[in-house]
Amino acid sequence: MERKRKMVTKMKHRKSLLIGMIVLVAFYSCVPTREIRDENIAVPDNYQNHSADTVNTGLVEWKQFFKDSNLIALIDTALVKNQELNIMLQRVDMAKNVIQAKKGEYLPFVNFQAAAEVEKVGEYTRNGAVEKNLEVKEGEEFPEPLTNYMVGAYATWELDVWKKLRNEKKAAVFEYLSSVEGKNFMVTNLVAEIANSYYELMALDNQMAIIDQNLEIQQNALQMVKLQKQAARATELAVKRFQAEVMKNRSHKYEIQQQIVEVENRLNFLIGRSPQHIQRESDNFIDTPIDTVYAGIPSQLLQNRPDVRSAEFELAAAKLDTKAAKANFYPQFTIKAGLGLEAFDTKYLTTTPESVLYSAIGDMVAPLINRNAIKAQYKNATAQQLQAVYEYEKAILNAYIEVANQLSNIENLKKSYELKDGQVQALTESIDLSTRLFQSARVEYIEVLLAQREALESRMELVETKKDQMLAQVNMYRALGGGWN
Repeated sequence: MERKRKMVTKMKHRKSLLIGMIVLVAFYSCVPTREIRDENIAVPDNYQNHSADTVNTGLVEWKQFFKDSNLIALIDTALVKNQELNIMLQRVDMAKNVIQAKKGEYLPFVNFQAAAEVEKVGEYTRNGAVEKNLEVKEGEEFPEPLTNYMVGAYATWELDVWKKLRNEKKAAVFEYLSSVEGKNFMVTNLVAEIANSYYELMALDNQMAIIDQNLEIQQNALQMVKLQKQAARATELAVKRFQAEVMKNRSHKYEIQQQIVEVENRLNFLIGRSPQHIQRESDNFIDTPIDTVYAGIPSQLLQNRPDVRSAEFELAAAKLDTKAAKANFYPQFTIKAGLGLEAFDTKYLTTTPESVLYSAIGDMVAPLINRNAIKAQYKNATAQQLQAVYEYEKAILNAYIEVANQLSNIENLKKSYELKDGQVQALTESIDLSTRLFQSARVEYIEVLLAQREALESRMELVETKKDQMLAQVNMYRALGGGWN
């Protein structure tokens, strides 16, 4: 009879095991999957109309790229005091803290607990009857109301069978690395913005000097026309036209002065200080040499550009988030254990082994019915991964196009500057020529006026083109990923 009972029990165990395996296989078959295409990181071998040379200006440190000591001092100050950059640094620290939090999630949690309670139960209840029975057996009455004291430690540990927690921790690491690259990208843009504003300020100084020089020429021309009128060789109309031209340029001078104030304050804001004069040497701006910028090869952008690297880390994090979201469909295994001392009176609390309590529980929890929430979470994770693929590809394409645009811009500005420089020389000579011809009554006053106006405009355009050349150098450096190192 006993043998038959054991066989029945054994068969029941086998049957339960078989049912469990069937349920587990059916469970796995219901886990959804979604195919996501790999990212495309292919770039051309070289830039259009440029040789495939690996020399890259983007690898040069910014203190070596910029030669102006005043500009270097401004950038140094901004890297310490710029508010936006300091805000970004706090975000990087927060991302680093997430790693620490995720790292602790797949380690056991151990908590200390101490408690005291008092309870009065009815005598004709289960607990009351047990207490009454124990009182008779032990010959000692239970305290009424009943107190209880406990001290112990409890541990919980989720077994990371499916690597969900470890993937979440690795994803947090990639998010942190992405935030670091985001900070680097902000530094790159900050350095470029300060340099651009600084060169714009120098260009405005030169335009102001040109207007002052032109005003002196126009004042002399105005005096000449007045003398010509007194000699009946010019009319009041000529005098008024020259006076109007002088007042026009004086007005333009105030416009440039306002622009100088605004650019100075923009620089002061970027370096985190109140409005004040920006130290600079603008006298030799027009003669500043334009150094050659080496673009390297397009594939270097994948390593040099912080925004591209940030997008790459975001994609890596998104892939791990997808794996972690998929693990939610699998069973979750948890171990809980406790060890401590418990007694109804503190004098018995340290009496062992009678007051010792311990527990050990193993749990397996798996979603079975109504898994809509985790399905939606998984779908969102896969959608975010695909979005990260597009973001990464967009960052690569944008980087390549920015460099290609700046290469073309530098070349075209060089040709434009050479032509404008010749134009300035010719129009500057025309001022003296038209003045002498007017004095000898061989041309009308309007010719002198137009010669002065055109010479002024050409000189202003030459300064503007020089500024554009300087900005193109800076923007090329930024496009190559320089400035953050």
